[in-house]
Amino acid sequence: MATASRYLLDNADSIAAHRMAALARLYDPATHRALNAAGIAAGWHCLEVGGGGGGVARWMAERVGATGSVLCTDLDPRHIAPSGPANLHVLRHDAVHDPLPEGKFDLAHARLVLLHIPERAAVLEKMIAALKPGGRLVIEDFDTVSVLPDAGANPREARIETAEAIRTFLIRGGVDARLGRSLYGRFKGLGLVDVSAEGRVLMWDRVNGGADLMRINFEQLGGKVVAAGLLRAEQLQADLERLDEPDFVMPSPIMWTAIGRKP
Repeated sequence: MATASRYLLDNADSIAAHRMAALARLYDPATHRALNAAGIAAGWHCLEVGGGGGGVARWMAERVGATGSVLCTDLDPRHIAPSGPANLHVLRHDAVHDPLPEGKFDLAHARLVLLHIPERAAVLEKMIAALKPGGRLVIEDFDTVSVLPDAGANPREARIETAEAIRTFLIRGGVDARLGRSLYGRFKGLGLVDVSAEGRVLMWDRVNGGADLMRINFEQLGGKVVAAGLLRAEQLQADLERLDEPDFVMPSPIMWTAIGRKP
């Protein structure tokens, strides 16, 4: 099994746990709604790919109860608490190279995973193969380019050079910046039925935790972006200070949620 992380937002980084907590605060409620809409119920057997901090997998384990189970996989599962529900199983697993059991799961889910994986099409097919006939697939991923700051729409929105430089850095590293937008078409093309997709934008600020998430990303990737020649160190520091201003606001990327059923 391959164990070396290829993610630019590496779980081994000391700040990774803070990023996972910020993402959970911003997006777990919507994820729970999507999984409920997919029909998650007692007795279901579920798969969580790229479980991160494990919060969604623990919630799923509670929903499916003692007669169900959840397999939570991650390339680096160090942030998933070793103690948890008895029906939650954690596996160190490379979604690209390692196999998944086929035809086993009633529900498979991943959030903010596939956009980071150049082999995303193959991983998506592998997740579908892991579903039972009638099983549901729920994928949540960003489109980071379709909604950008626009001072004409809201004077508080301001262009932040560090955010733009990080986006460029990630794209150069293999991230698909518009993956979320493509999920509906991908699901249809792979033969899923009852496909639906919904896009959601938040106004990130200091109250809802969006500014915290941006700070974490700036601190984790800022030095690498400066070293790559995409940003000046002085601009990085200025943008970090901007996040502390009381009127800071930034439209989030679009979080697309796609749900489909395997025939």
